[in-house]
This record gives sequence, C-alpha cells and structure tokens, in this order.
Amino acid sequence: MAGWSGIFRPSRRPENVPSSFTTDDEKHNTIDVTIHESSAAFPDATGASKIQAAEAVSGRKGRYLLYAGLAMMMVIYELDNSTVGTYRNFATSDFDALAELATLNTAASIISAISKPPIAKISDVLGRGEAYVFAVTCYVVSYILCASSKTFSTYAGGYVLYSIGQAGTSFLNATIVSDLSSMRWRGFAYNILYLPFLVIPWVSAFIVQSVVDGIGWRWGIGMFAILMPFGAGFIITTLLVFQQRAKRSGLVLNEQLNLHGFFSRIDLGGLFILSAGFALVLIPITLAATSAGRWKTPWVDALIAVGVVILACLYPYEKYVARHPVVPVRYFRNLSILLPVVLVCIDNISFGATHTYLYVWSEVSHNFSPRNAQFLYYTNGVMQALVGMGTGLLMYRLRSYKWIFVIGAVVRMVGYGVMVRLRTNESSVAELFIVQLVQGIGSGIIETVGIVAAQITVSHAELAQVTSLVLLAAYLGNGIGSAIAGGIYSGQLRQQLRLHLGSGVSESTVDRLYNSISGTLPTWGSAERTAIDRAYSDVMGSITIAALAFSAPIVILSLFLPNKQLGDGHNLVQGQQPPERSESTLVDERRAYGRNLDLYET
Repeated sequence: MAGWSGIFRPSRRPENVPSSFTTDDEKHNTIDVTIHESSAAFPDATGASKIQAAEAVSGRKGRYLLYAGLAMMMVIYELDNSTVGTYRNFATSDFDALAELATLNTAASIISAISKPPIAKISDVLGRGEAYVFAVTCYVVSYILCASSKTFSTYAGGYVLYSIGQAGTSFLNATIVSDLSSMRWRGFAYNILYLPFLVIPWVSAFIVQSVVDGIGWRWGIGMFAILMPFGAGFIITTLLVFQQRAKRSGLVLNEQLNLHGFFSRIDLGGLFILSAGFALVLIPITLAATSAGRWKTPWVDALIAVGVVILACLYPYEKYVARHPVVPVRYFRNLSILLPVVLVCIDNISFGATHTYLYVWSEVSHNFSPRNAQFLYYTNGVMQALVGMGTGLLMYRLRSYKWIFVIGAVVRMVGYGVMVRLRTNESSVAELFIVQLVQGIGSGIIETVGIVAAQITVSHAELAQVTSLVLLAAYLGNGIGSAIAGGIYSGQLRQQLRLHLGSGVSESTVDRLYNSISGTLPTWGSAERTAIDRAYSDVMGSITIAALAFSAPIVILSLFLPNKQLGDGHNLVQGQQPPERSESTLVDERRAYGRNLDLYET
C-alpha cells in the first residue's frame, strides 16, 4: 500500500502538472481520481482505475477470486453459446423462416458489433462490475422473450437483445483478463479463458440432442434465465465489493456526473455515428440479399447512402467535437491498431459465410443428427482455443508476433482452398472434420495475435476502447459473411432444387424445402433426398469459394503488420505522454486547470 499512497498523496502546491487528487478536489467532488500509467492531469477512464484499485486492496487472494469468478462466468457463457445458438436453427425452422437465418445472424452480428463500443464506454465510466450487470440483464430479458415467442418477429427481437448481452459478456471477459495480464502473457491469458470450451461443446451436443428430442428448444433457452445470473453472480459480486473497498480506501473517487456529463464521457454522439452508420450500411445489404426485389428496391440504396454519409462524419466529429472520443483520431494513423482491426474483420467475413448454414447443410447433405452436427460446427472453435493457447506461449517465448500471424493467414487460406474441394455431399465424415481442424489452426493464430497487437499499443486507460474496436471488427466481419451466405442461399437454392429434382417438382415443395428442414426431408438414401443433398451442396460450394476469395487479402496485408517487441509491462506506452484529446477537450481541461490553480491559491 505504500506505493499506492505515494501515488495519491497530493503535493502542497502544483508545479507543472496538478496532482490527480487533492483535499480540495475531494471537498468539491469535481475530479476523478484514477490509477493511471500516464501523468495526465485529468484522467478520463475510471474502469481501468477501478480494476487496478480493486486489485490493490484485495491482494493476491483477490486476484484469485477474480480468476475464479471469470472461470464460472466462462463455463456458463460457453454452455449458453454452444446451445442457444444451435436452438436458433430449430426455432427458425419451426417458424418456417429458415431462409431468414442469415438475416437473423447478420442482424445479431451487427448488433453485437455496434454494442461493444457503448459497453466499453460504460465499463470505463461506471466500472467493469456495473457493465456486467447491464449485460446479464439483457441476457435474462432475451431468454424470456425467445422462450415465450409466438412469432418469428418476437423471437428475432429477443435474439437481438441476446446479442447485446453476449457482446457485453464476451467483451468484459476479454477486457478483465487483459487488465490483469502483461504483454508477454496476454495471448496465453486471453485464450486460457476458453479452457472450458475444450469440453463444453461435446457435452452441449448431448444436451442439444436431448432437448430437441424432449422438452423442446423453448425450454432449452428458458433455463438460462436462471443459470446465467447464477453463473455471473460471483464475478459481479467480487468486482463490486472490491471496487467499493477501493473507494473507502481513497484510491478511487468518482466525479458526480450529471446527465450531460455522463453522455459526454461515453461520447454519445460518436457512439450514435458509429452504430447508426454501420447499421444503415449493413442491414439493408442483408435485406437486399434475401428480399424478393433484391437490389431493385429503392430504399436499399437510399439507406446505404445515408449510412456512408454518417460514417464519413465520424472522423471530423471525433477530432473536433468529442471530448472523450470513442475512436481517437490517432487510431486511424496507427498501423498497429488499424491493421489488426481490418485483418480480424476480413478473416471473420470468411468464417461467418462458411458457418451460417454449416449446421443445416450437415443435417441435410450428410444426415447428421443434431448431436453430430454440433460436433462438426464446434470443432473449429475447440481447435482455435487449443492453438490460441499454444500461440500465446509462442508469443511469450519469442517476444514478437508478426510472422506467427503470417503463418496463420497462410494456413487459413489453404484451409479454405481444401474446403472448396471437401465440403461436398460426397465427402467423408473424416474429411469434413479435418477441414474444420485446419481452419481452427488459422483462427487460433489470427484471433490471438490480432487482439494482442492492438492492445499493447495503448495505455491501460484505453484498453477497453481498443478491445471493443477489435471485437467490433470481428462481429462486423461475421455479419458481412452471414449476409453473403444469405444472399447466395436465397439466390441459388430454389434454382438448384428445381435443377436436381427435375422440372416436375411443384413450387410448394421447393418453398417448403427452402424455408424449413423440420419434418420436410425425404427418407435418407432415396432418389429425391439425394437430389436435395446435391442442391444444398452446390450452394455450400459457392459460399466456400467466396470465403476463399476473402482469405487471400489477409496474407498480403499481414506482411505490413508492425512487429513490436512484447515486454513484461502492461503495454508499450507506460511512462509516455498521455493520450491525445480532441480540441474541445483541451479547451475544457485548460479551464479546469485554471480553476484548480485558484483553489490552491485560496
């Protein structure tokens, strides 16, 4: 505690920079006291400060409690992720809306993406524990809506809310691990989070099979309204208790923010521009790909144009208006941040495209049971977790990451090339799983290096912001990939069904096979079923070719990735100048600085 008291003991008079905490500040309750690497006079990210202060007052035992809470959170998170997402296939099929699966996936991915920066800001302004409460609340409400839905629209609304909860939880899990780990260990620590994922997908496959054959997907979703708060309760309680202890110890004092001040801290304007811009660009693309009018619909072009204009306003707004930018303008000039964001986004386009209809295709073209389809779908993720841990250890040993990423990009592209050849209705079960394993190797490397490369180039105070941008890129890429898959599915499947089933097939049969696989498929091995299998596989072949095309730029761009050394500190900017602020922020800080000098004089 001696070190902490040295940091927070105010000097008698300010010299060049005022102290972060004075007795006058406490009296007037006007300045946040935060634990910060930089010597910024006016730190503006209390989330990092609270987690550091909580660690200071709790000691080693407290850190172990945080890890235990994260472990419990990850178990329930992965169990939810590997079951509720699978029930989506059966829900859309029951509502005769299987063709809308890609639209739902894209909308969910977009909502997940654009909700990460707001949640990052909330976690910085209010704290990590408070942000967890918000995410879990979204989860619980979504479970109730989805489980009780009578129409596809109600289910879709619940699933969108579910996406917000999932986005917040995944972001906070990654951020807290990054809060507590050094640069060298970051890659390994980030992936060790997913240790439960090595087991849970295999267990969840049996759960899904039992639920689908028994109580039904509605109860499968509804049970998490109880399980999720129980699993998240430990980490939330631990964070809130330690944060409260830190406040009582004087390590963290919160500024009393009014509504205007809160909106300024979270950069409400920047969040609106970022969220609305991406939503207006990507959602119309998805709807155009799956609607009858497709690109001839006038409002599609209009909405996309408006979205592009809104996104174009982000840079000037963040530079000249925002006091606490959600995307500081220097990020646009920093290759160590910009390239990982772009690379992760492009990589997830291919992933999203090839996995949107993988579960359905495996049941149709290979007669997989729900359990075996689950095994196939999550083989990639399990391999990704294993390779991610190995990549983290390799980064610790080598203290660098660029060429590891290049190798991962090459493996990824080779995997998609093999997928074009082997993801057919004639492929063996072993071949299908081998492709997923190869893809998992590439994913484990790219995702691990991408997030660490961006995180280490900013101070701890900006960790949540950068993490949210990388994860935003990943979910946006996934959404774009789902939109591509949906466009190919809606544009080709009916045509392929007519081609393989023959000219005598009725339109009602084609529509039934297009919209649902629940109880509509002919007996396995029959001539009609074989024709349907080939139709689905032809569509899947077109999707994998699109994924292969997107994997090529990743190899080229990875060669330009900066290769910075991983040290034993938290980041590469400790002890350097505080992060830049917008011009409006600097004006406000000069005024506040003057007021503080007056306080010292009086």
